[in-house]
Amino acid sequence: MADAPVVAVRGEAYREVAPELARFTVTATARDRDRETTLTRLAERTAAVRVLLDAAEPAVERRETGQLRVWPETRRSGERVVAYHGSVATTVTVVDFTALGELMLRLADQEQVEVAGPWWSLRPDSPAYREARHAAIADALARAREYAEALGARVTALLELADTGLTAAPPMMAKAGFARAGEAPPELELDPQPQPVQAAVEARFTISEPVLG
Repeated sequence: MADAPVVAVRGEAYREVAPELARFTVTATARDRDRETTLTRLAERTAAVRVLLDAAEPAVERRETGQLRVWPETRRSGERVVAYHGSVATTVTVVDFTALGELMLRLADQEQVEVAGPWWSLRPDSPAYREARHAAIADALARAREYAEALGARVTALLELADTGLTAAPPMMAKAGFARAGEAPPELELDPQPQPVQAAVEARFTISEPVLG
């Protein structure tokens, strides 16, 4: 085995698969000269967002409250406070894409609420990653056999297999379009973007004695 000829190859696989998750952020804001009024309005608007998200279950798989900010607005000169600002951001993960557009519009229709997204992605344990790795190994074996056949030999054993990495595209923003029909509420059409997944391996195989004559 130690003296057998060796073929070293790289196997690769590329797939585009449907996204499994859609994430967006919804931020409630408030501003007033009075600090307590600002905080009260911020709490009310945040509660209204929560009510809508509660009603959207089970389409909403997860929601996470992010940064809470409350800060004074001062004049350019001095420390005199002219107003208070507040904001609360929530990240929402949706698995039912048919309900995604309507939910985002309902949230955006709330007073002083900003909605951004969605960003499409795969789950960390998505089967797409495993399938890409398997395809990369199959590609490495196919290449090794091609080289061996070109030499009049055959692959006899695997010496080494190394995973050189599996990558997925960063989350991508959706393409969106608005459509109106008479006096009906606006509808938001979202096109889920395919997620590229790429895997690569390096492998070394022994082959039978080549026929060089």
